[in-house]
Amino acid sequence: MTMGAATLQKLVEQALATGVYGPLVEAVPYASMLGIEVEQHGEEILFSLPTNRDLIGNPVLPAIHGGVIAGFMEHAAVIHLMIFMKSAAFPKIIDFSIDYLRAGLHRDTFATCQVWRQGRRVGNVAITAWQTRSSEPIATARAHFKLD
Repeated sequence: MTMGAATLQKLVEQALATGVYGPLVEAVPYASMLGIEVEQHGEEILFSLPTNRDLIGNPVLPAIHGGVIAGFMEHAAVIHLMIFMKSAAFPKIIDFSIDYLRAGLHRDTFATCQVWRQGRRVGNVAITAWQTRSSEPIATARAHFKLD
């Protein structure tokens, strides 16, 4: 599904004005499939990945599949950057580097993003994911995006 720039711009503007991010998440197919949720707390945007048995990669622990954690973090960065830039286009991923720090157990997972640098052509985003407390991350990542 392709979405026009005007439609995407309207979704971003509505999300910023109302604090309701569901329609914007639904415009990103993999984010929608994962069930990513977005909430704004003051100036910070919090992304959550609700518990879902379909996302388990290691049934012994049980733990969320590492690719799901990476996908969650990458898509949180995409949506965060769109909101930060008030973008009318999806940023295109240049590279993504993740460090897994702890097992992502079968429970709700959260992430926050910080835009480190946003120029005219490239945006750099740092992402931290955790489950029980933000001071104990399960993964950190860095993403670089080409901006249109």
